[in-house]
Amino acid sequence: MGATMSATKHRDARGRRRVAVTGIGLVTSLGQGQADTWSALVEGRSGVRAIRRFPTEGLRTRIAGTVDFLDTDPLVAPALSLRFAETAAEEAVGQSGIGGKGDFPGALFVAVPPVEMEWPQRRALAEAAAENGDVTYASLQRAAASRRFDDWHDLFIFGTVADRIAERFGTRGSPISLSTACSSGATAIQLGVEAIRRGETRAALCIGTDGSVNPESLIRFSLLSALSTQNDPPEGASKPFSKNRDGFVMGEGAAALVLEDAEAATARGARILGYVLGCGEKGDGFHRTRSSPDGAPVVAAIRASLEDAGLGPEGIDTVNAHGTSTPENDKMEALGLTAVFGERTAGLPVTSNKSMIGHTLTAAGAIEAAVSLLTILHGRIPPTINYAQPDPAIALDVVAQARDVPVRTVLSNSFGFGGQNTCLVLGAEPA
Repeated sequence: MGATMSATKHRDARGRRRVAVTGIGLVTSLGQGQADTWSALVEGRSGVRAIRRFPTEGLRTRIAGTVDFLDTDPLVAPALSLRFAETAAEEAVGQSGIGGKGDFPGALFVAVPPVEMEWPQRRALAEAAAENGDVTYASLQRAAASRRFDDWHDLFIFGTVADRIAERFGTRGSPISLSTACSSGATAIQLGVEAIRRGETRAALCIGTDGSVNPESLIRFSLLSALSTQNDPPEGASKPFSKNRDGFVMGEGAAALVLEDAEAATARGARILGYVLGCGEKGDGFHRTRSSPDGAPVVAAIRASLEDAGLGPEGIDTVNAHGTSTPENDKMEALGLTAVFGERTAGLPVTSNKSMIGHTLTAAGAIEAAVSLLTILHGRIPPTINYAQPDPAIALDVVAQARDVPVRTVLSNSFGFGGQNTCLVLGAEPA
């Protein structure tokens, strides 16, 4: 199909199936469900708090946006990620009204954090290996194969979260697990969009989830000098685009979107909450943790998403920024936005949800896409809190107070370590 085709209600200008969103599910440090998270966001309330899950004495960073209201045992990343994903998916699938109980008529794409045994499990394994002598590779293998560790085999396998979600909701085909750093949640949505456009499925359940707030993760990010050390007060630490920003704050949670072929959704009488109009991605091979100094990959990803949506820079109403609160990311994102939007940048509202929920890592792209859709539905842009000292080197219209304006399109940016850049354009009912 050529790009010169005229758009119709259920097809875009390229003749591709429009991708509608019919269900949204959210779990963040602000609460369970769309209502709790949205009300807190627009009120400018923070979910960042002192960590109580484990001792933090001696750590430079002692705060995070933790989800402390869902019982999970054990408190390890795979179990937490699964719990958050299930909770978000239940809300999204329930709202969509698609399929019957345990009979989702489409594919599953789940963004999950990298999986590895955490310190308590490593210690337990070492103690078991030492029961009959020295700890050696062979004794560790024998201990790991014993029945007492049977539960770990499933728990610490990369595909476990997706497999259990697929079993619970009855999704079709092989579930897809992916991990593309901080863009993972957006990538899961992109894969769902592409599968529907190709006609491979009429629906997709797309999830981003992350429960990685643990001592090892905190220490690793601290060693990279990536985390804020402004522990007191916790709610003031994440300050995207501010002059006194000093790093990101870890967060956790999940978001789930039910995507559908718009024609199929309309035919079954579903309420359409919005559309995924465009997806763009660009790899950056400059450095494992730093962006190219010229910002070219960021610019390319933003432009690709606009082109995919069939929009020019004038077609975006607001930007849900990646906005991590690290010195380099915020500067690079501002550079990218200025390159794409030019003089319009000064009047283009930009906000960062991470100021209130922290950086939810693998889940961030999905959570922020969900919030972008709620922004369109409610006609209100959530604020970037803690924006008290604007950075004179960043010439953006940062939304410091919730702003009531008509919103039909949102650019949602996700940029990750390893050069993973993914941008989504979310929109209201096409004209």
